[in-house]
Amino acid sequence: MKRPPARGFTLIEVLVAVFLLAVLSAFAYETLNYVRRSREITESAFDRTRAIELAVHTIATDFEQLAPRPVRDLLGQNAVPALLSDPRTTNLVSLTRGGWPNPAGLPRGTLQRVTYRLENGTLYRDYLTVLDATLSNTPVQRELLRDVTKLGVRYMDTSRTWQEQWPPLATQPQGTPTPALGLRPIAVEVVIELKDAGRITRLIEVPS
Repeated sequence: MKRPPARGFTLIEVLVAVFLLAVLSAFAYETLNYVRRSREITESAFDRTRAIELAVHTIATDFEQLAPRPVRDLLGQNAVPALLSDPRTTNLVSLTRGGWPNPAGLPRGTLQRVTYRLENGTLYRDYLTVLDATLSNTPVQRELLRDVTKLGVRYMDTSRTWQEQWPPLATQPQGTPTPALGLRPIAVEVVIELKDAGRITRLIEVPS
């Protein structure tokens, strides 16, 4: 019995199959690439949101634990208020806060001197390992948040008037450059302006 001749694929059929496979592969690659980019964007947005939340929480915690403890200046000659803020200076605000954790049981207290400063769009939180520091004490610098265009702080005094600096000028008697060393506001308003997230406002109550 005579067998029928074997029939294979023609060249055109092979080319069509290769073309279809290439098209399907391109679609699959674009889909996977889109999923990858979406995941990267989502992770980046999540990291940014987490960084913003951590920065705001850190600032709020520092003011919520504001302690009325003045410190000596680096030369040890004058006293510096427990809370010092002047928008005309490089440092946005310096304060003494309590509740500094000490899980390692180091020979130190629970008070901490903290300074916030804005440099080239980055907000830094610096702190000293001792309260009454000298020129030999180097602050520990921590990058808190990037892409910050502005950070403003206002302070509400006991008459419920907002002050742009602290201690308020009204509390400074003539001839006394460092008055009201332990004076604390009753509330603090922090406004952070970010390049990507706009303006964030936080009102913080300061315990008496």
